[in-house]
Amino acid sequence: MPHPHLWPRLTVPVVALLLGALVAAPTRADAGAPEAEPTDYTLTVHPDRTGPAISDSMYGVFYEDINHAADGGLYAELVQNRSFEYDRADNPAFSPMTAWTETTVAGGTGRAETVDDGGRLGERNRRYLRLSLDGAGESGAGFGVTNSGYNQGLTLRKGARYDFSVWARTDRATGTTLTVGATTADGTSLATPLRITARGDRWKKYTGTLTARASAADGRLTVTAGGSGTVRLDMVSLFPRDTYKGRANGLRKDLAEKTAALRPGFLRFPGGCLVNTGSHQAYEAPGWERKRSYQWKETIGPVEQRPVNANFWGYNQTYGLGYYEYFQFAEDIGAMALPVVPALVTGCGQNKATDDPALLRRHIQDTLDLIEFANGPADSTWGAKRAAMGHPAPFGLTHLEVGNEENLPDEFFARFTEFREAVEAAHPGITVISNSGPDDSGATFDRAWQLNREAGVAMVDEHYYNSPQWFLENNGRYDAYDRQGPKVFLGEYASLDNRFSNALAEAAYMTGLERNADVVRLASYAPLLADTNDAQWRPDMIWFDNETSWGSANYEVQKLFMNNVGDRVVPSTASTTPATTAPITGAVGLSTWATGAAYDDVEVTAADGTALFRDDFSGGDTRWTKAAGRGTWAVEDGAYVQSDENAENTLVTAGDTGWQNYDLRVRATKTSGKEGFLVAFGVKDTGNTYWWNLGGWANTRSAVEKTVDGAKQTMIEDTTTIETGRAYDVHVQVRGRQVTLFLDGKWWGGFSDDKPAEPFRQVVTRDDATGDLVVKVVNAQAADARTRIDLGVRPGSRTARLTTLQAAPDAVNTADDRAVAPRRSTLRVDGPVFTHTFPAHSVTFLRVEG
Repeated sequence: MPHPHLWPRLTVPVVALLLGALVAAPTRADAGAPEAEPTDYTLTVHPDRTGPAISDSMYGVFYEDINHAADGGLYAELVQNRSFEYDRADNPAFSPMTAWTETTVAGGTGRAETVDDGGRLGERNRRYLRLSLDGAGESGAGFGVTNSGYNQGLTLRKGARYDFSVWARTDRATGTTLTVGATTADGTSLATPLRITARGDRWKKYTGTLTARASAADGRLTVTAGGSGTVRLDMVSLFPRDTYKGRANGLRKDLAEKTAALRPGFLRFPGGCLVNTGSHQAYEAPGWERKRSYQWKETIGPVEQRPVNANFWGYNQTYGLGYYEYFQFAEDIGAMALPVVPALVTGCGQNKATDDPALLRRHIQDTLDLIEFANGPADSTWGAKRAAMGHPAPFGLTHLEVGNEENLPDEFFARFTEFREAVEAAHPGITVISNSGPDDSGATFDRAWQLNREAGVAMVDEHYYNSPQWFLENNGRYDAYDRQGPKVFLGEYASLDNRFSNALAEAAYMTGLERNADVVRLASYAPLLADTNDAQWRPDMIWFDNETSWGSANYEVQKLFMNNVGDRVVPSTASTTPATTAPITGAVGLSTWATGAAYDDVEVTAADGTALFRDDFSGGDTRWTKAAGRGTWAVEDGAYVQSDENAENTLVTAGDTGWQNYDLRVRATKTSGKEGFLVAFGVKDTGNTYWWNLGGWANTRSAVEKTVDGAKQTMIEDTTTIETGRAYDVHVQVRGRQVTLFLDGKWWGGFSDDKPAEPFRQVVTRDDATGDLVVKVVNAQAADARTRIDLGVRPGSRTARLTTLQAAPDAVNTADDRAVAPRRSTLRVDGPVFTHTFPAHSVTFLRVEG
């Protein structure tokens, strides 16, 4: 995931329209709306030319435990906080009894408390529940605890079986009877209770099965003990028997099946920010660090011996879903496993390099041991551990990534080099993947690519989350990449919402990925999963709640591409869309981000010098609109001051949204806080603007960011930082689509925002197994695209097969409405040249027999 400074852009509602000129006209999906005039195109296939081969693993999935994707998600465990290890380190609202309440039966009494002492189940499973029973009440009385599961409760389905297990010990010589029941939130029984007798004061695992006699989404699991004495419980678990592939400690079936239906070429795991944040020390004495980078050795072996971790995204992570399960899942869905290991340089806003040679050597050895765990024979040290978990045969690991989005490229690359040298010396067949930081451009990106290129690294991971317009504008991004340089792994990308307009922009971009398949060898949309009740990030490919799951519009696009990749690109050309380029227009604005700042002497002049606006704040702030509604703005000592250094995006605006070809000048002073200040221009509204972000990203760099429908993209940046208490003269010059920037009277930089956002994109591939030509066309505009298609050869059949995704640009898929879904049809093709009209707002795959 990118730098946290960028995250707030994901929480701004993104409106449906990508580009005013392209989608202003209503579509046929709008009731009663007139149809836009079709636009004419040509598409010519060149079968006599040779395009690049497409990797079998071209498209894959990126899995990270974000949005509660693991516990309460893909990991099928129904009990939340099963080992009583929740802690304030995970989330300030958590305690060891989170999701648990005390329960009494027939007058039974007692006391329930979590304990961390020498009587624990294991060193890595440090807390347990102690039930002190006083034996009060008649026969049948009991005392215990009830678990509420995730979100509204445990989802149970009529007739389904659920495997219960618990580790227990008792000091009662005759044993302690445990009664296990499942009920709804109001106490209605959902299954015949299970009775287990715990014996002995040593930890022992007890198991049983509950069969649901009714369905419910608000289930509760209750464990009560009868009699007197003390009974200790840990690892209270309830698993559906019907997991994906029927595996024990397995995966939620519908989520795994939707992932498998993509036919992914690879599975990248476990992150993401989980890999490169927190301490790189292991979970061990004396500190028992709760906020650690994801370290694979902690996640294998019996689940009761795996520690927990404070998930970077603000909740608890059990490691029940660990490296063995990831490898097994990749194998089950036919995907190449692609693990990511920490490089001892943190990212995701932490940005620290760990300088500990011994710790670095330990992590390098851990990485070598990981390869042995995956590939070693069953009698090797780590291969034996894999075999003991149930997989004697090697998993066949071929690729491994070191690090994730590090913002310190030199520090990262020094450590990466040591990992790479060690792996290549011991396992020359493993491809070691590097990365280029958290964004698509900028100083970090450029430096990282320079280091990777100079060192001859095999593959570099790029990540970016940008506006739909950026994806439409940058289809040719990889056309100019060095064909002899490192290959690209596009490990994370998305266009910042789950509307069909976003999916269309991504589809258009994917045609460029395939056209450059000799450079882009792997690509994965991100993230994969999100709990609709508790998501830290959007957009996401697959959404779920406790009962059901659904693929987003983006999922449908990804599935269409991933199921119809082809083996080689067949070169093709297409005409483009006529476009007119309007000048940048908009009002002006001032803003801050986690900073206090003062502004004065705001002046806007036309290109001929005519004054459009002046304000020295001697008359107050009546000419300014508090557009964002955040921050504390007031005129103080003749300046306009925003004093709340905790507030983010405090935009105030002035002027006319029709202004164009103007100069904006302002005197700006940072007064306190973490960052610098922001000066906005071309302001249409809070979701459509440009701003010069001076001293952003914790005052580490400066950039001009363009926001379209709430989604940002960086236009230009450098390493300028801002001093507190110093007044800066800021000057922005706008001429047509050209922007020039001056700081303290000196040229700072400039850019032309004139890339065409081409809505009509295509790529053609050949499927060697069938001989089919697969013509893939994206029409991301409000007009139909009437297209003359020349295949260059006579097709082998007069009937071609079409798969089409078409919907209104603001359409979204939900649990109840699959507005974006594929439609299949046929098309008569009488010869090599024919005409087909691609509908407005559509993705079409046309399969023609070769």
